[in-house]
Amino acid sequence: MEDSRRRIPSVESLLQFASIAELLQTHPRALVVDALRRTLDRLRAELGAGRRVAVPGPAEIAEAASRELQAGKRRSLRRVINATGVPLHTNLGRAPLSPAAREALDEVARGYSNLEYDLDRGARGSRHDHCAALLCELTGAGGVLVVNNNAAAVLLALNELAEGREVIVSRGELVEIGGSFRVPEIVAKSGARIVEVGTTNRTHPRDYERAIGAATGALLKVHRSNFIVSGFVSEVPIEQLAEIAHRHERPVVHDLGSGLLPDSREALRLPWEPNVHHSLAAGADLVTFSGDKLLGGPQAGVILGRAELVERLRGNPLTRAVRVGKLTLAALEATLQLWRDEATALAQLPAMAMIRAEPAALRARAERLAARLRERSPEAEIEVARDVAEVGGGSYPGVELESWILRVRVPNRSEGELEAACRAGDPPVIGRVQEGALCLDPRTLTAHDEEEFIQTVSKALGKDA
Repeated sequence: MEDSRRRIPSVESLLQFASIAELLQTHPRALVVDALRRTLDRLRAELGAGRRVAVPGPAEIAEAASRELQAGKRRSLRRVINATGVPLHTNLGRAPLSPAAREALDEVARGYSNLEYDLDRGARGSRHDHCAALLCELTGAGGVLVVNNNAAAVLLALNELAEGREVIVSRGELVEIGGSFRVPEIVAKSGARIVEVGTTNRTHPRDYERAIGAATGALLKVHRSNFIVSGFVSEVPIEQLAEIAHRHERPVVHDLGSGLLPDSREALRLPWEPNVHHSLAAGADLVTFSGDKLLGGPQAGVILGRAELVERLRGNPLTRAVRVGKLTLAALEATLQLWRDEATALAQLPAMAMIRAEPAALRARAERLAARLRERSPEAEIEVARDVAEVGGGSYPGVELESWILRVRVPNRSEGELEAACRAGDPPVIGRVQEGALCLDPRTLTAHDEEEFIQTVSKALGKDA
């Protein structure tokens, strides 16, 4: 029996067909040839594995090559629609930027900027000055430095204060911050030696007192923002730790993580969490946090604290390696401008609005979306159900946000198939698989997401998806 793979046409012969010639009119020849080769390689593999029994005609091969060309144009980093209900979803980019931040990005990206140019003096300036005054105003800090993320902020602070010396930290705060990166590893990379005190569940003031010595460079406190320790527990609050450190003339660095500015009880309707003002007022010499979590801005690491310590950090050679660019600074400054009026920030920062969303409003939105999807996909079973969501981004572990979701099922199709079909859409819709259904939470849909959400999901629920 003849091997059907022998009947696969050559690339050169395919280039003579009209359907392929049309591709050559709109794409460079080299790209068309490459797409044809990939298409034929895949066809050869499918025939060999028995997934195909016949060689398709030139028109079908041309269509497959056209899809290859379109896939090659698609950017790797793409916008997705977040229907998980998690506002600060780390895998999906954490906090969406406000309209003001997006406008600032566009303005700066369109041409040149005064990134390192002082317009008043007509001379070289510093990129570190652009957000400094605003952050000092908002927090009362003496000095500010912005780097590319919070891990870099901790790394830089410990390198400057304790390279070749010891950093004292509670065993209960030796956390993994995500992506398998751990606090002890960051301390080691800073050039400092870690000294663990206390136990996983209980650390006392005397543990720090006994550990401080001539080799101590700094004390580090890490806010456990991504997990909970409960039961027989005890930790030393930042106020007491700062008092111990200062009595021994040592600085204390507070890794605050989430970067909360307001009182969470009033602003976010969530349990109390230590915020930046509290940490500085308690005596922390340096406070570090992320820009893309509860601040609602771009990825960045913010270092606040005593002016003389921040000035030392600015002169550290590592600072250049972890510095931020003009786009980050533009988006961060616009975000900070919003925080000058708390009500404005809570209304205009998408992540804040998502966290604060009222259950009644979420239910009404879910009902509206469900009705539209039922019209387009009558074969689908779409239930509006009560559920809970998380804040995400390593913030507020264990805190549940009351939510309402669309629980979707389609006869003869698994929930995994539905999830994959939504994920393959343009734009992709990212949901959750739970209890035998595809779950879509409207909490994290922005206003301009809705139409595309309906289009992608209804197509995914269709018979031909």
